[in-house]
Amino acid sequence: MKSFICEVLEKLQNSGNSISEMVFVLPSKRAGAYLLKELSEIVTQPAFAPKVLSIEEFTEEISGLQAIDNTISLFEFYEAYKRITPAEEKEDFETFITWAQSLIHDFNEIDRYLIDYRPFFDYLSGIQDIKHWYLQDEKTELIQRYLKFWKKLPDFYEELRERLLKKGKGYQGLIYRKAAENVTNYLVNNNTAHIFIGFNALNSAEQHIFQQFLEDGQSQVFWDIDRVFYEDLVHSAGMFMRDYFSNWNYYQQKPFQEQANLFSNSKKMEIIGIPKNIGQAKYLGEILQQIPKEELENTAIILGEEELLLPTLNSLPPSITELNITMGYPVKNAPVNALFEALFQLHSQEQSQYYYKDVVSILSHPSMESMLGESAQVFIQKLRKENIVYFGYELIAAHFKDPEHQKVIRAAFQPKKQTVTDFLKDVQQLIFSLKTILKEQEDKLALEFLYHYHTLFNKLSSLNAQYDHIQTVKSLHGFFRELVATENLDFQGRPFQGLQLMGMLESRALDFETVIITGLNEGTLPAGKSDSSFIPYDLKTEYGLPTYREKDAVYTYHFYRILQRAKKVYLLYNTEADGLNSGEKSRFITQLEVEKQPAHDLLQKVISPKVTIKPQELHQVEKTEAMMAKIKSLAVSGFSPSALTTYIRNPLDFYRQYILGVREQDEMEETVAFNTLGTVVHDSLEAFYKPLEGQFLSEEILLGFMGRADAEVARQFANTYSKAPMNRGKNLLIAEVAKRYLHNFLKFELDRVKNGDEIQILQIETNLKTAVAIESLDFPVYIRGKVDRFEAVNGLPLVIDYKTGRVENSKVTVENWEAITTDYDKYSKSFQILTYLSLLALDKDFTFPSEAGIISFKNLKSGLLKFEKKEPGSRKKDSLITTETIQDFQLELKKLIVEICDPEIPFVEKEIKTAYGSF
Repeated sequence: MKSFICEVLEKLQNSGNSISEMVFVLPSKRAGAYLLKELSEIVTQPAFAPKVLSIEEFTEEISGLQAIDNTISLFEFYEAYKRITPAEEKEDFETFITWAQSLIHDFNEIDRYLIDYRPFFDYLSGIQDIKHWYLQDEKTELIQRYLKFWKKLPDFYEELRERLLKKGKGYQGLIYRKAAENVTNYLVNNNTAHIFIGFNALNSAEQHIFQQFLEDGQSQVFWDIDRVFYEDLVHSAGMFMRDYFSNWNYYQQKPFQEQANLFSNSKKMEIIGIPKNIGQAKYLGEILQQIPKEELENTAIILGEEELLLPTLNSLPPSITELNITMGYPVKNAPVNALFEALFQLHSQEQSQYYYKDVVSILSHPSMESMLGESAQVFIQKLRKENIVYFGYELIAAHFKDPEHQKVIRAAFQPKKQTVTDFLKDVQQLIFSLKTILKEQEDKLALEFLYHYHTLFNKLSSLNAQYDHIQTVKSLHGFFRELVATENLDFQGRPFQGLQLMGMLESRALDFETVIITGLNEGTLPAGKSDSSFIPYDLKTEYGLPTYREKDAVYTYHFYRILQRAKKVYLLYNTEADGLNSGEKSRFITQLEVEKQPAHDLLQKVISPKVTIKPQELHQVEKTEAMMAKIKSLAVSGFSPSALTTYIRNPLDFYRQYILGVREQDEMEETVAFNTLGTVVHDSLEAFYKPLEGQFLSEEILLGFMGRADAEVARQFANTYSKAPMNRGKNLLIAEVAKRYLHNFLKFELDRVKNGDEIQILQIETNLKTAVAIESLDFPVYIRGKVDRFEAVNGLPLVIDYKTGRVENSKVTVENWEAITTDYDKYSKSFQILTYLSLLALDKDFTFPSEAGIISFKNLKSGLLKFEKKEPGSRKKDSLITTETIQDFQLELKKLIVEICDPEIPFVEKEIKTAYGSF
């Protein structure tokens, strides 16, 4: 295959002119590098290399202006805006940039297309006046200010233009306009032949420049357009060139170059639908395995989305030994970027205290942990243990004692008082501290990323010193994100050897025999409608400004041009509709299908990953000697009702929690968790009732409790949750719920006393432990528990368990004794209170019959929910618990304990029914 650039060079060489004396202008620097490579292969004797420029470099040279980026354009624009805007009308910089970026984009387009800005802006202002018509004779102040803004656009443009020209600088559009104005003088002073290669969509300034060079007679323009697209009058790939050849004066007098006829040649094309973007990357690796090694040199991968770069690199087969990447790795994806984002998040807040999540996200970052060691995690655990949600810098500083650690902590957390200079200085301090650690670790890649951030923050410091627009860290954050989005870490390699990996725009003027294109979905290739502009569509059309139609035509040309000389083409698209732009294959693919050339071998297929269907099985764990030793240890210390009900619910949970000791890590409670609410209520009642053991309740005692209830709840929240006041947000509501629970319960108690019940408090929150005689086990077994409340009501013993959740009466009724140790949902509450009663029943002073029940704070209107036994098939219930009742329960309890302690019975996962089925 002979590339387009090679064809052009051969024509020039055969013309007899010296290539060394020519100036070559190409769409990109990469295309220029390929031109020099091709030239080195066709020259037969030593020669000087010609001058090769990208179009951006060429226009800078003609205009005499230095290009500035979008960030500096914004800063300069704000200076211009302040100079011509009255003080009472000025907006701050943060508000200004919300509309200024779009306006600079429009200025750029107006200049690139050489539009007379005065009538254009008058037209735009008139449109806005018509759009905002109103019935009142007089315009409101808001309307007047709105229309005044549109009328000032030409003043903004002029002031910015003059300000930049005085400094010899310009944004891209201004450089193009100035180059178009200077091209005649440039040609007078420069008689060198200029060769323009591989261009397609030219703006008005470029068209003017090209035509001037053509009419000068020494220069040439080489277009790369296939006859198929040129002769098809509706095909977007040839839209721009058909316009040039019809309207340029030069082509009215001289015939246009002969079009190539390459696209209709024999080609093997595979259109492949693959689920998910990651699927495309994985399958791309399989395609590369099929390509012979000698063909990889002339193979290009074109990624529709830059996010596919890393998955693609990770999917390359071992046969790929040489690879050249032209896209660059986005610096914003570097791990250290998360640290800087977290620092911005922390210091952008205006609160006097820090939110714990902001601090934890910084301290838990690997970069901070490498500088602070274990002390970072120790501090995080302290926050979780003490449940400190909001705190000041002093708390952090007091924890870290090491001088080097203190330096890092000061840089990261010392309040910046919204001072941008302090923030930038401290960030650079962190960068230098981190650099020392990374050098010791010899982490070269991380150091390279860190260097990019060092230069980026240097640029921000320079801008901050030169301009005084950025007043807050929040504003600085916006510019940081804008700058980091444009930074790439360039991959080093041999640019012309091995497999080529690039984006669509990097493929301009280049040719390959095998082409693999990913991301061929609507919204990606082509990009679709995404226009940030103040200029309406109709006005753009009237003045010849590009709309989404022209932008689609640009991508259409690039897509078809890369296919022209290719022999094998793989087109990959995402079949999954899991996003706004996913699932619908690109119109380019549909166009290839509809307009299929006779010589094209078009194969379509959909690829699905191989998924092995593994039957879902319940896990089980065989008991080992070590496990049995742990079980015996638990038996000696005592099985608690919670442990036993955990086994009933799911033996595998019992294994994890009580055998392995794996528990959920305590997390910070931003709002009071439900179990914390229960603890507060329990502890408040214990504080009230514990001193009353042995005494009878009276109205006077309960009224005293009611008067102290609110203060007691506050005290318990301070002990259990946080010492910070519960005076805002959800915590305030939960604190009120706790108070309501306590008041409602005390009213319930008061009603019992008023109704004549003699209530004697016997035990409150008493820890009990007692042996269980099991003949089949050769080691002692105990059960233990903490009974919430044991009292005597009119002489009858009563065990009470508090539940802050909702419990219905059906949950404390037993009909089938065998199910009490197997049906967790139905009988777990009954199992718990009967276990507590069993602990008490072994006391020699305990008498039967007795009662047991639950007080549900969410169902307090139902009163005491007494345990009841019910004969199968009978409606009759009995709440009195006799010796026989306890014996029936203890028989099932012993069976359960024997099962737990049996070395031959494994821990088998129990199928758990959920709202969505079983799992």
